[in-house]
Amino acid sequence: MTQNSTLAAPLKSDAGTPVTERIRASLTALSPAERRVADAVLADPAAVIHLSVTELATLAEASAATVIRLCATLGLRGYQDLKIMLARESIPADRQVLGAIRDGDGTGDVVAKVLGGTALALQQVVAAVDVNAVARIVDALLAARRVSLGAVGTSAPLAQDIAYRLTTIGIDASFVADVHAQHVAARMLLPADVFFAVSHTGSTFETLATAKAARSAGATVIALTSFASSPLTEVADLILVAGSPETAYRVEAMVSRIVHLTLLDAIFVALTMRSATSGAYQNVTADVLVEHRV
Repeated sequence: MTQNSTLAAPLKSDAGTPVTERIRASLTALSPAERRVADAVLADPAAVIHLSVTELATLAEASAATVIRLCATLGLRGYQDLKIMLARESIPADRQVLGAIRDGDGTGDVVAKVLGGTALALQQVVAAVDVNAVARIVDALLAARRVSLGAVGTSAPLAQDIAYRLTTIGIDASFVADVHAQHVAARMLLPADVFFAVSHTGSTFETLATAKAARSAGATVIALTSFASSPLTEVADLILVAGSPETAYRVEAMVSRIVHLTLLDAIFVALTMRSATSGAYQNVTADVLVEHRV
């Protein structure tokens, strides 16, 4: 028995065919909404690599789900895969990874440019960060019965670090690396609790699912991300956005991690200043750590 469907059949993945050509080849088979997304990509492929899935959907007057369906139709693994392929086709190979670094640069040049780029990112955050959002996040963390952290990939070490540091000032905070355990823990939260998600793209399936579970449980959801518009920011109650000059198509967004880590440190310091009991807890932490040092 067969079923009629208006969905375009997925194209076979062909690494040798430019993704823009694959998009053009599929235009007649796309739904009207998918066609608008395809047209937006073809109009300015280089610009798309700097957009979140939500931002592209808004530009095309479509939904994020439509963007994902188009990626599936093209035989791609998701929106990030689309951005990486667009970057490969529209940006010279050396600049995809090295940015300002050029052939012939010595080790000293590389070090200076990498550190300089990181310093620039931090300076830009100082000028652009929403201090009021930071203050609201501090208030929520201080009032929380319990704080559960959620993150995967290269965001996970940041979540683990802040969970530990919150513990050292008396806040009941936890982070587990396994994404299934994160999901279960989020669903067990109560309205008096906080779920704190850390995600560069704000589009990671596991973190998004966990944030939704926390919200359905009634907990306050906090998001630290690099994009103002993303599936995660649509779920979160409190949002702290901090990007970087680093290109959005990098697989490992190192500079954004440093920016996020620094903002988490600022939140920690603000909490320490606000908490009446943080000093006592830090004294206990110091006493314990002495036992582990020569």
